[in-house]
Amino acid sequence: MTDTVVVPPDVLTAVRTKHRALWAAGNYPVLAAEVIPALGPVLVEAAGVGPGDHVLDVAAGSGNAAIPAALAGAHVIASDLTPELFDAGRAAAATSGAELTWAEADAHSLPFDDAAFDRVLSCVGVMFAPFHGTAADELLRVTRPGGTIGLIAWTPAGFIGQMFATMKPYAPPPPPGAEPPPLWGDEAHVRALFGDGVTDLHAEVRTLPVARFSSGAEFRDFFKAVYGPTIAVYRAVADSAERTAALDQELLDLAARFQDADGAMGWDYLLLTATRA
Repeated sequence: MTDTVVVPPDVLTAVRTKHRALWAAGNYPVLAAEVIPALGPVLVEAAGVGPGDHVLDVAAGSGNAAIPAALAGAHVIASDLTPELFDAGRAAAATSGAELTWAEADAHSLPFDDAAFDRVLSCVGVMFAPFHGTAADELLRVTRPGGTIGLIAWTPAGFIGQMFATMKPYAPPPPPGAEPPPLWGDEAHVRALFGDGVTDLHAEVRTLPVARFSSGAEFRDFFKAVYGPTIAVYRAVADSAERTAALDQELLDLAARFQDADGAMGWDYLLLTATRA
């Protein structure tokens, strides 16, 4: 692994508070269930999760990967900074017959023992921990030697990566040392983060078909209502009708670049698996 810059505790505390509120806003479980439910099973299969495995899902949200992992027979802990998401996860787990444990945890400082898990997963989750080196070191620390780390992250050039690029000029400045979430979708960046802490790293870009939105306006308004990062950006410009209208239009333009005539889109993501050295 590479040398990691130590983030001051007060900065981590402030980020933790801000990000918990961000992801508690809106209704992320609706997005997970209606737009990206296919991603969790893809990650579980790629990571080779099976009966008896001890699995940690980092930044699990409402269990998009954790629940399929439990249904595969693993002993699963779904951890997330925002426990407000767990009620929806517990309901989904009960409906599917999955049994797992839910734990509040910050990806920058996981409350688990070294080498405690056979498989450590994160499905478009850990990518939003802004101090990438610190989060990567934690993923490595809790994975046993010979165990598997499996990640899905949105790519910088794909739809969600471009959505974040579109919103960036309207957002408050990030804390010093923070890195953009879609960098986790860049293979070279993740290879550098893990360094010699892993072997047999395999990465490929795949595309998630998304047919949930019939128009750009429907996409924009859905994200404005349920997705924490989008809600936060609109709040940041709420006192300016001009900037709000400009952001509205830029998100419509973004959708137009990616949607076909029927409104369907393809969202690129990086699927990565690696063996803990």
